[in-house]
Amino acid sequence: MKRFGKRSFALLLLSCFMLISAACSNAPAAGETTVAAGSEPAKEPVKVVWWHSMSGELGTVADKLISDFNAAHQDIQVEGVFQGTYDESLNKLKATLGSNSGPTMIQVYEIGSRFMMDTKAIRPVQDFMDAEAYDISSLEPNIKNYYTFDDKLYSMPFNSSNPILYYNKDAFKAAGLDPENPPTTYEEVAEAAKALTKGGQTGASFAIYGWFMEQFLANQGVELLNNGNGRTSPATASQVNNAAAVKTLEWWKQMLDNKVLLNLGRKTDDTKKAFAAGQIAMTLDSTASLRGIVSAAEGKFEVGTAFLPKPADGGEGGVIIGGASLWLMNNKSEEEQQAAWEFMKYLAEPQTQAYWHVNTGYFPVTTKAYEESLVKENLEKYPQFQTAVDQLHQTTANLATQGAVMGVFPEARQLTETAIEEVLNGQKTPQEALDKAAQEISSKIETYNKTVK
Repeated sequence: MKRFGKRSFALLLLSCFMLISAACSNAPAAGETTVAAGSEPAKEPVKVVWWHSMSGELGTVADKLISDFNAAHQDIQVEGVFQGTYDESLNKLKATLGSNSGPTMIQVYEIGSRFMMDTKAIRPVQDFMDAEAYDISSLEPNIKNYYTFDDKLYSMPFNSSNPILYYNKDAFKAAGLDPENPPTTYEEVAEAAKALTKGGQTGASFAIYGWFMEQFLANQGVELLNNGNGRTSPATASQVNNAAAVKTLEWWKQMLDNKVLLNLGRKTDDTKKAFAAGQIAMTLDSTASLRGIVSAAEGKFEVGTAFLPKPADGGEGGVIIGGASLWLMNNKSEEEQQAAWEFMKYLAEPQTQAYWHVNTGYFPVTTKAYEESLVKENLEKYPQFQTAVDQLHQTTANLATQGAVMGVFPEARQLTETAIEEVLNGQKTPQEALDKAAQEISSKIETYNKTVK
C-alpha cells in the first residue's frame, strides 16, 4: 500500500474539513424548516388595514376583537389603526383618495354615508352578500334601513347607538319624583327640572349637539331635508327651520331662562362629568356612553335611563340610528377585499356583537345577539341597557326615522349647533337662528351637488 507523505495527509484533512463545513452551512438552523424541491413556500397572511375612531375603553374592546379574529385566522391579519374622531378620520381618507395609501376598510359615522357613496371609491358590501347568499334576516331592521340605498346595503353595520335620557334616581326620590316613572315629554322634563333644581343641583343640561336636534325631529316624524330626507332623490334644501325644530329650541331656551337647565357648551364630555358629579340631575347622551356613565356614578347614585322626550302633541316617529358602519375601499386587490369581508362578517356575528354590546353600550346590530347568555346576564345586572333596545324596537319606520342623507352633513351639523348657541346666548330667536342655519346649509348642499357627477 502506498504511504501518504505528511503534506499529502494534511491536504486530505483540509479537504474533508471543507466538505463538512459546506454541508453544515447548508443545514437548517434550529427551529427552521426546509422547502422540498418543487413545493411552494409558506404563504404570507393577507393584511387588512382597518381605520377606526374607537378610543379609550371603546378602543380597548375593538383591539380585543381584532386580536381574537387574528388568532383564529392564520391566513388573515387585521391591523387596526386609530385615526382620531370620525371627522378627523374622514378628512384623512379624503387626502388618500386617488392613491393607494388609504386603508382596506374604514369605520365611518352614519352621516358620512352620502359622501362615501359619492366618492366612487368604495365597494358595496351587497356584492359579497349576493355572491355567497349571506343571510341578513337577523340584522336589526332599523339599522339595515339606514344603510340601505336603492335597495342595496352599501356598508356593514358595526357600532350602533341612539340617544337616551339619563337621570339621577336618587335625586328624583329626594325631589319627591317617582324614579320609576321618568319624564317622556318636553313638558314633563321641564316640570321635573324645576323640582330637581335645589341645593346646588340644577335640573338638567344638554350638550349643544346637532345630533340631538336631528333626533328630536325624527322623534316627531319630521324630516330634516326635502326630497324625502334626501332618500327619494338627492336633497336640495334643509328643513331645520321647521315648526318642530322651533318648538324644540323654545323649550330648551325656556328651561335655561327659568334657571332649571345649565348651558355647558358643545362637549358631551362636560355634561357627562357634571352628571357624574351630581351637578345636574338629567342629561342626554348616546347609548354608547352608558357603560361609562353607570361606572362613573357607581357608589354615588343610581342611574336611570329613559326614552328621548318629545312634545306631548308630537307626531309618530322614533330615533335614528347613530354610530357608524364599515366601508370597503375598492382600490385593493380582490384577495384583500375578500379578507376584509371575512372580518366584517366576524364583527357582525351574534357572539361578537354580544361582547361588543356588553362592554360598550352600543346595541347589537343583530337580533340573534339577544339570545346570547352574556347579553341576558348583563341585562339582569344592568337593566339600563334595555332602554335603548326598546326605544329602537318601538321606533316607527318612516323617512324621518330612516335618517337624512346629504354630502355636507358634518358642516350642516356644525351650523345647527351654531344656531342653538345663538338662541341659548340670547343673540337670536329660535326662528331667526334656524332660518339662517337652513339657508346656509341649503347653500352648501347646492354647491356640493354641483361637484357630484
